[in-house]
Amino acid sequence: MKALGLFSGGLDSALAIKLIQDQGIEVVALNFVSSFCTCIGEGCSIANMGKKLGVKVKLMSKGQDYLKIVKHPKHGYGKNINPCIDCKIYIMKKAKKYAKEIGAKFIFTGEVLGQRPMSQHYKTLMLIEKEAGLKGKLVRPLCAGLLPETEAEKKGWIDRKKLLQFQGRRRTPQIDLAKKYKIDGFMCGGSGCKLTDKEYTKKLKDLFKHKKRIKVKDITLLKFGRHFRIGENEIIVGKNKFDNEKILSLKNKSDLIFEVKEFVGPTTILKGKPSKKVIEIAASLTARYSDADKDKVLVKYGKEKLNKELKVSKIKDQEIEEIRIK
Repeated sequence: MKALGLFSGGLDSALAIKLIQDQGIEVVALNFVSSFCTCIGEGCSIANMGKKLGVKVKLMSKGQDYLKIVKHPKHGYGKNINPCIDCKIYIMKKAKKYAKEIGAKFIFTGEVLGQRPMSQHYKTLMLIEKEAGLKGKLVRPLCAGLLPETEAEKKGWIDRKKLLQFQGRRRTPQIDLAKKYKIDGFMCGGSGCKLTDKEYTKKLKDLFKHKKRIKVKDITLLKFGRHFRIGENEIIVGKNKFDNEKILSLKNKSDLIFEVKEFVGPTTILKGKPSKKVIEIAASLTARYSDADKDKVLVKYGKEKLNKELKVSKIKDQEIEEIRIK
């Protein structure tokens, strides 16, 4: 018997896997990779988490089709620009298709009834499985005792008596169960979505407003640096070495790059078709966030090579706030 478990990397999905494994069922874990994940590449390893649980982890990307859902969700947004219900339907449809490919008898998740304000109310849980084509087939081990009997229970694939009745936002039951199973390091999970972050969503709304054809790379770039807008031009200024490297790796060939010549400072990229004035502002922003202690700062810039130079004054704080995306 094989089952497919939705695995966020969080504690709830890890516990759900353990509960299904306890019933002698082989589990394959499915993790969705998104540009909206709060992980920035340091210390987050789904594969290592899978090893702790003794499961193979399949990674699946939320691609361009998911961006359309974020922009125009059928069931609307949460507090910010998070389309939680549509997101769940999307991943359940993908999971259903993959489960069929690997011969998994059923799909399960780590959801807890009433834990999330938008996507985990009883009616919403039922709506999600119905629209995903999984009505009566989706198992939720942590709260199954509070939900209708599923196909897996009716056919005797799993024992309903061994499933739980967790409910609400209290984490104590999960933490106690984690101690029983002696597992740790599974505390990020479903809350790690940038779409629930107020500051990030300001930048995303700005991107939706000014760019029609949005790529995954554009979305990823929003997670790094300070962002400024001048008309149809966007300026991104790195905050540290890690930011600088990420910004450079995500730039387009047509973007201009700026760096201070004689001092430690940020990498800046300028998007769009800038005027001479916008180029000067991008250079002065680069100077402002550098270690330069001079009135006039020499800034190098160019597309592939920094073959041009511009001497500028540091931009004033008041001017910064006027162009900061907010």
